Amino acid sequence: MRRIKELYEKYLHNNIGFCFGLAFLLNFFMESLARKGVSIFGGVLFMVQHPLIFFYNVLIIFATLSIGMLFRRRVFAIVMLTTVWLAIAIANGVILTQRMTPFTVKDLSAITDGATLITNYMSKLQIILIAVGLILAVIAVVVLFIKGPKLKEKIEYKKAVAKVLLIGIITGGATFGAIQTGIVSTFFGNLAYAYRDYGIPYCFISTWANTGIKKPSGYTAENVKALLEKSGQKVEKGGLKQEDVDEKYPNIIYLQLESFIDPMLFKNIKLSEDPIPNYRKLMEQYSGGDLTVPACGAGTANTEFETMTGISARFFGPGEYPYKSVLSDRTMESSAFVLKSMGYSTHAIHNHRAVFYNRNTVFANIGYDTFTSLEYMSDVPKTPKNWAKDSILTNEIMDTLKATEGRDYIHTISVQGHGKYPPEQVLKNPKIKVVEAPDEELKWKYEYYVNQMYEMDKFVKELTDTLAAFDEPVVLVMFGDHIPALDITEDTYAAKDLYTTQYVIWSNEKTEKKSRDLYAYEIMSTLFNDLGIHKGTVFKYQQEVDHGDSGYLEGLKTLGYDMLYGKKYVYGKNNPFEAAKMKMGVKNIKIQQVVAAGGKYYIKGKNFTEYSVVTLNGETLKTIYLSPNLLGLQEDVNPADVTKMKVSQIDRNSKEIISTTE
Repeated sequence: MRRIKELYEKYLHNNIGFCFGLAFLLNFFMESLARKGVSIFGGVLFMVQHPLIFFYNVLIIFATLSIGMLFRRRVFAIVMLTTVWLAIAIANGVILTQRMTPFTVKDLSAITDGATLITNYMSKLQIILIAVGLILAVIAVVVLFIKGPKLKEKIEYKKAVAKVLLIGIITGGATFGAIQTGIVSTFFGNLAYAYRDYGIPYCFISTWANTGIKKPSGYTAENVKALLEKSGQKVEKGGLKQEDVDEKYPNIIYLQLESFIDPMLFKNIKLSEDPIPNYRKLMEQYSGGDLTVPACGAGTANTEFETMTGISARFFGPGEYPYKSVLSDRTMESSAFVLKSMGYSTHAIHNHRAVFYNRNTVFANIGYDTFTSLEYMSDVPKTPKNWAKDSILTNEIMDTLKATEGRDYIHTISVQGHGKYPPEQVLKNPKIKVVEAPDEELKWKYEYYVNQMYEMDKFVKELTDTLAAFDEPVVLVMFGDHIPALDITEDTYAAKDLYTTQYVIWSNEKTEKKSRDLYAYEIMSTLFNDLGIHKGTVFKYQQEVDHGDSGYLEGLKTLGYDMLYGKKYVYGKNNPFEAAKMKMGVKNIKIQQVVAAGGKYYIKGKNFTEYSVVTLNGETLKTIYLSPNLLGLQEDVNPADVTKMKVSQIDRNSKEIISTTE
């Protein structure tokens, strides 16, 4: 503690120079940690190549550290502010080892989701070391607060506040100048490139300050009406016109494949054989092309958002997930609402957790009648990294199709191809081998990945073969949600860019083959147009307005703003959409009989899964899953309460009850 006091007296006492020097070191550390190879050379290179941007980011950090001068416990305040920046630096560095997109403020809203996946990305030892580190950090903070030095004299707050305000004004002026001169940009077409080019502090703060869809210039009722008229529409106060015309059209299935791309496009490896022969055959025989998605190495939910709503995720703040922000508490017109208005039953299927990215709430808000998540699937096979395999989805899709009499719209999200991809050999006798790779670690990562693609490709064949024999017309749209998190660069990926995947539109009826490259937010309106469906505010706008028109994207953005944040001019100033009374799973989970045997209770019923637990008055009881028809109760209950017992599906990580039998 004596050294801390000496440091305080010598450097921190009324000395802003120390804060500037510390800001320099922090920024250098952040940029070095974020660069490939994690060395000081990355920080040096950034400082030399972009000196103005580097020192502008130093100024941002300096402005935050200067706030410490307003406190008598100056050492403690500056240490805490420094810790925040260090945490951002370390979090960003760690995240970049797992995915291709950097750390953003929006990630904090998904921190609980991320925590549930930690065992998929880190070993038990790493998790323990992190936990120990956090505990030690908390102890250090408490000790510093109690034992740390404190100013003996009173702070001259007028001078101190004036200094902090002056630094803030200078930083604000520098920000304005940097934006106006183009040194930095407010639009991040590629989040990873923005962090690389504009610096971490500026970009991280931008992801906090820039959220939602900004109000377009000239946003008025007249301009929105003109947009509608341009696409042959008019203001609909009641929303979508309800009609039962579903039998005129086929069942529509969307299959969003996790991290699925053509592995033969990798230029830095050589494979023993093609991992996706079935998908490739479909690409050759059916309509398809390149699909530009909003995500790179992560961000499945934003690809979902674009395909379901027709609105570009890039209209929102950098790194933002509408699922975690605006759609968590309000409804929005979507493909599900459009097709429901035509008599379709609407369903979502995902072989992962229901609560992940708020899907169990969001899917109701965008019009789905049912949502079958992992918790409603039994005997699910898993990958070595504990992700559900996609082969389970064939039966889930078929069960959903057979659960209703009319036509169905099913949006299916797969998960098998998800990272992290292990840097060591996990598969002992893989079907697909990597015969050439830059190094041993990449070899095993790619080999694991391409073998997941191989199994997903087999699932695609199984699904299309099954649907080919189905006695109703079906259109199946398949596409990858983003490239895998494999440190892919544009030099090693033979596609248009890192936001390119491939899509196929298959049908069990004869169709005309069309080759078109699309954006993810255009794929629904394109399919609707092919099927003769001209309905939905956004989808009809996309069908009728020339995409080469200079005002096309601005008009699309205006519609998105109006529907989510504006006056709802498209609906006569009233949102006509109500959240669906969404049912979890298409199968009814039922208790048929409670049997006492050997001093224990057993629950007989239907459609139980490994996520089924017995509940009593809303409280979960210790339960063992024995089969889809039998659960065992592992704790004692009052015999008088037996008739009150129910079965609930729970989220294993949060222990949240998702649904309960009636």
